[in-house]
Amino acid sequence: MDNISTMVSDEKYKLIDLFSGCGGMTRGFIDTGRFESVFANDFNSFAVESYKANFDKKGAHTVLGDIVDLIDNHSHTIPSADIVIGGPPCQGFSLLNKNRQGDPRRSLWFQFMRVVELSGARVVVMENVRQLLTSPECEAILATLKKLGFKYLQKRVLNAADYGVPEMRFRTIIMASKDNHISLPVPSHCDPAKLLDLESNLLHTPLPQPWNTVKSAIGNLSEPIGTEIRNLPSPQNLHFGRQPRPESVERYLAVPPGGNRFDLQRNRPDITPACWINKPTGSTDLFGRLWWNRPSVTIRTEFFKPEKGRYLHPDQNRPITHREAARIQSFPDDFIFKGPKIEIAKQIGNAVPPLLAKAIGFEAIRSLDGQTDSRYVNETETIYQQLAAVKIAV
Repeated sequence: MDNISTMVSDEKYKLIDLFSGCGGMTRGFIDTGRFESVFANDFNSFAVESYKANFDKKGAHTVLGDIVDLIDNHSHTIPSADIVIGGPPCQGFSLLNKNRQGDPRRSLWFQFMRVVELSGARVVVMENVRQLLTSPECEAILATLKKLGFKYLQKRVLNAADYGVPEMRFRTIIMASKDNHISLPVPSHCDPAKLLDLESNLLHTPLPQPWNTVKSAIGNLSEPIGTEIRNLPSPQNLHFGRQPRPESVERYLAVPPGGNRFDLQRNRPDITPACWINKPTGSTDLFGRLWWNRPSVTIRTEFFKPEKGRYLHPDQNRPITHREAARIQSFPDDFIFKGPKIEIAKQIGNAVPPLLAKAIGFEAIRSLDGQTDSRYVNETETIYQQLAAVKIAV
């Protein structure tokens, strides 16, 4: 397949990021060298300040507020743009909210489409939780895109680990183009257990690299110091710990490498919370340790609480730090986060990993440049099928 590096144009495409958060998705697109941000919006003031610090230091085009109010009240003009990206809040689709049939946040994708129409964008990229792909909303989104003149549509659940992010994070990605074919990105990485079979079966493309691991992301960080954000150069500014109770430390000590709450219960039932003892089944990630030699589990907004998931350091008796979480999400150390530590944790956990966004951004460039054709799209689909066909012996 043609490599994206063959592109020689330096034309900058104008980008709008909606529900932007701190700007993880924008960072990936900017890192391609071919996009410039012309409008961004989020309703969280701390996330908006982070976005400004990274992409809009003069605060000229980053707007705080409800997107419905902004459009309905004409308080801000939506500029023309080549591409609109973003992820409308996903709580309406999430399995954690499966009974909230009337959640008004389900309709925020429609506000996203209003901006697409007002901006005249030729390409759209929308991301959301994996459950979106099989939801009625997905069909409504695709139908709306077609009504707006988008002829070429792609949708698939992508795993961030397949694009160099040291994290198993599954997201539905929808890509659409008015003028030219558009393709989802070819995976650059894969489960190392698949590589032997892929070497003989994967055709017409370079062999993927093994997944990046937790060790590749955070293995060179020293132990954290203190419990607060510090006025120090990155990465130390966000590399702080917590003040756990003595009983919490005892619990950490009872969890072996790769272990979880069930190991805690076996090793120290005397300090295992009663709610866990009374629930003998459930997630094996709760109170779990990350593995050095694997990608992380999905980084969520409360990664600093090991009772929320597999967020204990691989060999230190503590949860991961904000810096470690940001690195696992593939944020570079020079990315600026604004706000108190709880708000920064939300920004990290809610973000699209920049490396995943960068891979998607390159495919958006191909389409905008007119370099993607049906053959390329078909080859990409074949690669996805070949990757999926490789079975791993357990």
